[in-house]
Amino acid sequence: MPGHDDESLRSLLRRVERIAVVGWSPKPDRPSHGVAAFLRRQGYQVIAVNPGQAGQAALGGVVRASLAEVMEKDGPIDMVDIFRRSEEAGGVVDQAIAIGAKGVWMQLGVIDEKAAARAEAAGLWAVMNRCPAIEVPRLGL
Repeated sequence: MPGHDDESLRSLLRRVERIAVVGWSPKPDRPSHGVAAFLRRQGYQVIAVNPGQAGQAALGGVVRASLAEVMEKDGPIDMVDIFRRSEEAGGVVDQAIAIGAKGVWMQLGVIDEKAAARAEAAGLWAVMNRCPAIEVPRLGL
């Protein structure tokens, strides 16, 4: 699957500007919260997606209920960072395809080969079982 070697990952992360974090938690001890905050500190525009927190302020913006709402209110998304269980990742990938995101990033432990294949068939790039908060410093970005 493309996008897993260091040069591909480095290139992807350099092109990304706007990231939707699906499964973001307002709890500071949760990985989704820490990763989103890290990515924002790195200069990415990060939009939290969590239907239970929709409308709340977070990450310099407003938490959105869905990727469709992000697209409607914030505009196009470069990367959808998925903090959901593997069995729920496919639905998020399908939503990412529907809104025309450029790529999907499934977090550590999130693996759905069929969803990644659907994303790539639709022209999106797909990364699985990795964390951008690990990859950014590792790759010297």
